[in-house]
Amino acid sequence: QVQVVESGGGLVQPGGSLRLSCAASGRIFTIYDMAWYRQAAGKQRELVATITRARITNYADSVKGQFTISRVDANNTMYLQMNSLKPEDTAVYYCNADVASTIITHQKYWGQGTQVTVSS
Repeated sequence: QVQVVESGGGLVQPGGSLRLSCAASGRIFTIYDMAWYRQAAGKQRELVATITRARITNYADSVKGQFTISRVDANNTMYLQMNSLKPEDTAVYYCNADVASTIITHQKYWGQGTQVTVSS
C-alpha cells in the first residue's frame, strides 16, 4: 500500500510565501509523474503544476512565474514553492503521485489535502 501526505499549508498574508511538501511512503518501486492540484470552495479541482521523472514541468497559466514545482526522488517527496500569494490562491491543495509498486504496475494516489488561506 502507498500513502501520500501533504504538509506546509496555513494562513499567509497577501504577497507572502509558502512551501508545500508531498511525501509518498509505503511500497514504492518508482514514482512517475507527480502533480499539485487545488480546489477552492465551491469550485472544481484544478491542475496547478506537474513534474515528470525527467524534471519536465508544466504550470497552469494562473501560477506561471509565481509557483515552482520540484521533487527529490531519493525521499519520494515533491514540493510546491508558492510566492507572491494572492487571495485567489486560497484553496485546498492536493498532491497526486503516479506510483509504481512493482516494475509492471502503477496507479495514481491522492493525498488528503492541505489548506492554504491567503488573507490579511
